[in-house]
Amino acid sequence: MAFPSPYVSTIQKVEDQWIDYNGHFNMAYYNVLFDRAGDEAFDAVGLGPDYVKSANASFFTLEVHITYIRELHAGDEVRIETQFLDCDAKRVHYVQQMFHAAEGWLACVSENIVMHIDMNLRKSSPFPPDVLANVQAMTAEHRKLPVPPQVGHRIGIPRKT
Repeated sequence: MAFPSPYVSTIQKVEDQWIDYNGHFNMAYYNVLFDRAGDEAFDAVGLGPDYVKSANASFFTLEVHITYIRELHAGDEVRIETQFLDCDAKRVHYVQQMFHAAEGWLACVSENIVMHIDMNLRKSSPFPPDVLANVQAMTAEHRKLPVPPQVGHRIGIPRKT
């Protein structure tokens, strides 16, 4: 199966109620848009709502690193590119880049790791073979892409020596 490289989400819009008392797009709602786009990408490899219901399994987020680059405003439309960086039998490491849909500039980057979960046991479990094959295929296709510079960024206050 061929997968888009990167996987590009449907266009999403910054909603008015997501603007905070500082007059800008509140940081929590960047995650809402990233999450929605992630759902689209993971559905493409077989990990969508139908899978969750039929297999009684899902995936949980283990870690997220967000880098805010340029401010978005109410009404702005965005597209999110999802790129699988690595995977194993239970996990996917991926990055998402949020772009202003009309002007094309980068607004935010989210680096994530998720783990497959057996919902009966509420414990990690391997992906089923067909899903793993899809995850591996998307990862292989996405490895041809350049890795955004924010991936692996270490947070801290730079000190002058």
